[in-house]
This record gives sequence, C-alpha cells and structure tokens, in this order.
Amino acid sequence: MTEIRVLSDEAQYRAHNTLFRRAMHWGPPTDEQWAVTLPSYEPGRVLAAFEGDEMVGTTQTFGGRMRVPGGAVVPHSAVSRVGVRADYTRRGVLSALMREQLSTTPDPVATLRASEGRIYGRFGYGLAGRVRFLRVDAKRAVIPGSPVGRVRMVDPDVADKLLPELHDAFGLGRPGEISRWPGWWARARDRKTSAENLVTVVHSGPDGDDGFLCYKVSEDKDFRHHLEVEDFVWANDDAWRDLWIYLTRLDLVDTIEVDAALDDPLNWLFEDPRVVHTKDVYDQVWLRLVDVPRMLAARTYGGAESVVIEVHDKLLPANEGRYRISPDGAGRTDDQADITIPVDLLGAVYLGDTKFSDLAATKRIEGARFDVADALFAGPVAPLCSTFF
Repeated sequence: MTEIRVLSDEAQYRAHNTLFRRAMHWGPPTDEQWAVTLPSYEPGRVLAAFEGDEMVGTTQTFGGRMRVPGGAVVPHSAVSRVGVRADYTRRGVLSALMREQLSTTPDPVATLRASEGRIYGRFGYGLAGRVRFLRVDAKRAVIPGSPVGRVRMVDPDVADKLLPELHDAFGLGRPGEISRWPGWWARARDRKTSAENLVTVVHSGPDGDDGFLCYKVSEDKDFRHHLEVEDFVWANDDAWRDLWIYLTRLDLVDTIEVDAALDDPLNWLFEDPRVVHTKDVYDQVWLRLVDVPRMLAARTYGGAESVVIEVHDKLLPANEGRYRISPDGAGRTDDQADITIPVDLLGAVYLGDTKFSDLAATKRIEGARFDVADALFAGPVAPLCSTFF
C-alpha cells in the first residue's frame, strides 16, 4: 500500500531529488548541484510516496505569494519536483501524492508548470496562462527617441543582493506573477551553472531603481550572436522601454529572444513592427483553486450583471457548491446556477486568459449567460508568470 510521508532531513531530500531527476530522465545531482539545490527544500513542504521502505514518488511546494486580478496578493504554493519511479507508474502513486498535497497545503491556490498537458486536469489544475516566445531582429530594430533614465551594469555580487529586493518591490506586476523564495535565487544565481556568463543590468528612474534584466549571449557556427533574455522585470513603462533600448543598441547582437505576455506591446516599440516575430505560444501557468470561496472573494470583477456558477470538485469536496459572482464580489448562494463548471476549468478562467464562452463552445461546460461571466472575469491585462520553477 502506498504511504505518503513528509520528509525532514537532508538525506531524504537528496533521495527525493534523485528520484525526481530520474523520472525526468536526468542523472542524479552531483555534489556541486546538490549544494545549490538543498536550500530549495523547505521543511514541511516535501512529500514522498513509499511502498514499504522504498521511495517511489515525489512532490513538493515552495511557499510564497501570487497576484490575482484586481491587485490583491494571496498566499501561494508553487508545486514542483513531481515524479514517479518508472516501475511504479499507473498504480495510483501520483494520485495519492496529489490528494495529500492538496488536502494539507496551507495556501488557497497552487500553480505548476506541466511537463505533459494531460496529467494535471484530473487533479483540478486548469491551464490559466500562456506566454509568447519572441525573436527580435536586433540588426533592424530601431526604437525612436532617447532613454529617459539610466541603465547600469552590476556585478554578480551586487546582483545577488539587489535583485531579490527589487523583485519583492515590483515583481508582481501582472495576475499570475509569484514571489521568489531564497532557494529560487540560490539556484538562479549559481555562477557555476545557470548564471554562468550572465549579464545583469539595472534601470534607474527619478524615484530610484525600477527595473532589471539578465541575459546571455552565445555565438553560432556562422559567427552570429544570439542574446537570450533570462529575466526581465520592470515597474513602469519608462523602465521597460529604456531596457529595450539598451538591448537593441548592443554591439555584436543579431537576434534577441524573450518570453512575453500575450498582450505585450513590443511590436509597437519599433519603427518597423516586423522586427518582432512570434516563434511560439505555449502553456505556462496551470492553476489549482485549493480554497474556492477564498479565491473567488480575493479577486475583483468587471462591470456586468451577476451570475451564479456551480463548482464541482472531486478531490476537495468543501469547494463544491454555488457561488454568486458580481461586480461587488463573490460568495456562496443557494440560487439556481447559470453555469456548471469543474474546478479545473474554473482555474482556467480565473486569471482571465480563457473565457467561459470558449469553454462552452467546445462543450466543456454547461449553462447559459456565458457572455456575462466573460465580462465579469475579464481583466485589463493578460496573466503571466515570469518565474520558472
């Protein structure tokens, strides 16, 4: 019988990490890799599945905060390192892990990055946010005008201290953005691995530092140089524009690659909008409403008549019920439902990336007045999560 245990010491954590990496078809962590990874293991948030004394499955969460539509920030679980040993798949191990994790997490919402799109819907996760992968022709990219602030390069030791402070100050700019935990920064700034050859610049405006970006440049066999933006955070439009001016005026750069929100206006920054190419659009935020009443009450809603939705949740039955949504907020009701929706698809519409009417058109939900629900859940900006975990 599968038993789920909370892990508590370094030896267990390393076994957990090794099993997860094996599930991803990677080798076990080296001693150097493990030294960087260990700080990301938070006591009380690491679960493993056991068959007898054998560890056969893993998952964990990182505690933090997430911004929701309207600007509120709520406690959040970033779910990661989900894996099942290859000889124990399709035996209910993952279901047991997910059930235990969702029933014990202290946070009202969880998100993850899905390795496979078919896995997590059955555990109540819905695809709630997508991202565009953009490529900019740097040789033809001309931004009219001059910078209004100052961009300065900072060395790694300064960046290690400054960037977490700046992200805490203005990193949660869009719905779906999450805070970053100390272990995230330890891995991201490890100069022997992911941060090798990383360049960091910081933007300053009239009120001080208000943006930063990190990037790497590589050279291909034809001696063309390709810049990849690793991290890009800004507090206002001036910082965003000035940092793009900096990027496009670098010498020895042929292309720039960056992830951006679906509604990012980058094309309009350039004299020729065609220098920006959308190479791909892919899923990013998979969201699970752990506490539906709390999360529906946490966000704001657009100007429209009220609508009643009936939520079904097989794993967390406390979420089941009917909720009236209006511009004044959300709460439980006994009134007749207009729309019936499973909790995974409620997660999909929660941040505003997906519409009720789209789900209805594909026969994924039932009811009426979908246009009203669309207006209530719509937001002024597309969701994004620029923190990979």
